[in-house]
Amino acid sequence: MSQTISIDRFLTKSEAWVPVAPDGQYKQITARLWGKGLTLRGEVPGAAIAAPRQFCAKAGQFLISRIDARHGAFGIVPGELDGALVSNDFPCFDIDASTVLPHYFEWYSRTPAFVDLCRRASEGSTNRVRLKEEKFLKMTVPLASLEEQRGIVARLDRVSSLVEEAKSLRAKIRVDATKLLERLHFDLAERQEQPLGDFILLSEDRVALISDHDYPQVGIRGFAGGLFFKDATAGSDTSYKSFNRLRPDLLVVSQPKGWEGAVAVTTQEHDGWFASPEYRTFRCRDGMLIPSYLRQFIATEWFQAELRKLTRGQGARRERLRPDMLLGMPVCMPSITDQYKALMIHEKVQRLRSITEPTSNEIESLVPSMLDEIFNGKAAAA
Repeated sequence: MSQTISIDRFLTKSEAWVPVAPDGQYKQITARLWGKGLTLRGEVPGAAIAAPRQFCAKAGQFLISRIDARHGAFGIVPGELDGALVSNDFPCFDIDASTVLPHYFEWYSRTPAFVDLCRRASEGSTNRVRLKEEKFLKMTVPLASLEEQRGIVARLDRVSSLVEEAKSLRAKIRVDATKLLERLHFDLAERQEQPLGDFILLSEDRVALISDHDYPQVGIRGFAGGLFFKDATAGSDTSYKSFNRLRPDLLVVSQPKGWEGAVAVTTQEHDGWFASPEYRTFRCRDGMLIPSYLRQFIATEWFQAELRKLTRGQGARRERLRPDMLLGMPVCMPSITDQYKALMIHEKVQRLRSITEPTSNEIESLVPSMLDEIFNGKAAAA
């Protein structure tokens, strides 16, 4: 890469505003942090959107979060999010493919150098830092020829595909380990059923929102897929009056999507983050349930199946999973001593597995290492 180019040479801001119809149904987008791209936030009726008009994102555009650009919240709009609506805090840009291939720019945007560029283009006070578009568009990035771009994209896509295959194999092994824990659970559990409320209790730290403060949020994946970090939300940009502040070892349950297994147990990295009041939080009762055991137990097929039984209805009409429903769910639970025994066996299996397999960190580091080699190495040599 023998030259650089200013971002405004290939990105042009879209002004595709559309009116929001109260009786319409609209997709919304979440920009995940640290270059992990865009995903569906959900579908909502127009009546739930406060603004009378919003931007209409188009497939292939580059979308960036003004608030969290400095944390890598941006990405190329995928086909399945074509037509989704975003607020003014998520400007969309058309990409001039005759200069920069969209997929090439998507790969480059995942580099630490690009995240740092976004950080340098952001200004403001502690709680109101925002990306300054004019400054962002005047920043420069390395430019390869279109032929080089195609070669780089092909190489990165190939390695990325191999990484996904390796991750899929690891996921299968994790499922087998979870089945082992499920078998251990019922072998060790007391035979008499008790309500889950004998082992957990509702525990919420409700924080009243301040309009000019930003609140970093988490979302929750279905089928015990864990928590993920979302854009920070300003207190003035939500109709909620409060959020739930998280701490480690809390069971977090989505009321609308609990039946899909949208449950997770927090870790240290979630301490101080916030969740919508639609996410109810529970803690383990001392002497009754170990948080690390609960973290494994909620991923079992049995627990996921029981969650689905708690609510009735279909699709958007599905009943919300209220705390009393969850607390009343009948379970057989091992004693604390046997919970520790099951965890020890589970951890031994995990250790044996790690001896013969590359670690998750090793797999995850392959693509970032290549990005660094391709972009930083060649740019430095230029």
